[in-house]
Amino acid sequence: MEVASHAILVAGTLFLISILATAMTPRLGVPLLLVFLIVGLLAGQDGPGKIVFNDFKLANIAGTAALAVILFDGGLRTPLSNFRVGLRPALSLATVGVLLTTAIVGAVAASLFKLPLAEGFLIGAIVGSTDAAAVFSLLSTRSVRLNNRISSALEIESGTNDPMAVMLTMGLVHYLLAPATYSWEDIALLLVTQLALGVGLGYSGGRLLILTINKVELGDSLYPLLTMFGGLLIYGVTATLGGSGFLAVYLAGLMLGNQPLRAYASIKRFHDGIAWLAQIGMFLTLGLLATPSRMVDALQPALLTAAALIFVARPIAVVASLLPFHFPWREQVYLAWVGLRGSVPMVLATFPLLAGLPNSTLFFDVAFVIVLVSLVVQGWTVAPAARLLDLQMPPLSTRVRRADIDLPGTRGYEIVSYRLARGSALIGKKPKQLPIEDGSRIVSLTRAGRLVPYREWGTLKGGDYLSLIVAKSELPEMDKLFTSTRGVQAAEQQRFFGEFVVSPDAPLADLVAAYGLDVPSGAPGKTLAAFVSSVLHKPVVGDRLRLGDMELVVRKMDGEKIVELGLRLPHG
Repeated sequence: MEVASHAILVAGTLFLISILATAMTPRLGVPLLLVFLIVGLLAGQDGPGKIVFNDFKLANIAGTAALAVILFDGGLRTPLSNFRVGLRPALSLATVGVLLTTAIVGAVAASLFKLPLAEGFLIGAIVGSTDAAAVFSLLSTRSVRLNNRISSALEIESGTNDPMAVMLTMGLVHYLLAPATYSWEDIALLLVTQLALGVGLGYSGGRLLILTINKVELGDSLYPLLTMFGGLLIYGVTATLGGSGFLAVYLAGLMLGNQPLRAYASIKRFHDGIAWLAQIGMFLTLGLLATPSRMVDALQPALLTAAALIFVARPIAVVASLLPFHFPWREQVYLAWVGLRGSVPMVLATFPLLAGLPNSTLFFDVAFVIVLVSLVVQGWTVAPAARLLDLQMPPLSTRVRRADIDLPGTRGYEIVSYRLARGSALIGKKPKQLPIEDGSRIVSLTRAGRLVPYREWGTLKGGDYLSLIVAKSELPEMDKLFTSTRGVQAAEQQRFFGEFVVSPDAPLADLVAAYGLDVPSGAPGKTLAAFVSSVLHKPVVGDRLRLGDMELVVRKMDGEKIVELGLRLPHG
């Protein structure tokens, strides 16, 4: 009883400290996951907490379950529309990129640590994938706003490259256990089997889970639990049959997040919280497992291996993987820089320990140093790097809160709140004068901290908060309506998107003649939209195309069609 009470006390204290730290770290620019890891380190045997925890088997089980939950939640939050521009590049990064990273880091590690090449490759495979928890955490922060091509590539890559790293790690562990009988052909067969079962069972399991959720009558609070344990069941069945459970659970989450689903609002809120719990738990556990005093001898070569990963392997992997997709060089540089490593390498580093391989402790220590360096060096600079490369998008909406709701008899609605900027063009208008579609409704107006009764709404003022029930399909238009057109936000948008709005249907020849530009080859007779689409590979909002000293900037898209362009004049 005393042991259980002590364990609960320790767990409650560590989780509470980690959660409270999330309120402070955004102001300091510290990556949240690094904070969780440091809390675990301070509580560990080399820190003031002096907690001795070396149960790698328990850590492996907990880490695997947590990663399955995080990937499932990541799938739930990934719109299928992201796959238009991000799927093929992300899959290339998740396969070719991981293989190249494994090979380069493996060769470097084998040389630095004087290991056989196969053991070096094992280190490369352990750290070969970007981390889903780190990337999803990055993309959810307001300090980083990226165009859809970069964010979707990062998101899909992090959700699909873990299976490749797991398969390579497992294959190399099996090879090192029995090098005389386990061949490279066996590793290739393992890869094919894992991928085939992962895709097949992920798709069929996701469909079955959707059908179950929408058909079975339960209490509202039980649907999120049904969803979570359904996802874990899909992982377990797939992994037991020899497939990639991580790939299966991500695909299942992706299917659930893009289909009409009963109680979706409560499911999404629940999984947001449970994914945070999984992330905190993983990094706390990994911090407890680490023993910094043991890593002193391996520190220098481990740091050099981390440098090789960040400055050599990842950039080469990105450039080679994206070669067919015509990514702008600035975006390639950014994708190379934000290849964050996190909990996945630490979970994979427990595989050699559980298998009893020689040097398994070294593999774990090297992985830990690489993760720590990645979170400190890369994680701390994701926002500055976006600004340095001029990839930081201006805020396109004054939306401050968004929450799914389940309206009886219908689905697909949200309660969305906007704050009227001081320079908003809506100031001075009455709420009923706003051009809002019939499917949406204003439900409240808050002014100076007070909920204003309907009869006292009057005209809108700067700083007002408006909350509306909005159909998801109308959300982009609603965001555009509440976008500031004056003030600081408008100036930031003008700097990024250009001083003038031009029609995408305007002839390119007219623009060329008006500004005395040289006609680009093959461009005569084309509209501006046709010209931009012919040069840029699958354009997205924020894409730029240089014309002499000026730039055409994509301001708005409708699916794959450009519907608004900006003209950015030379800036002296």
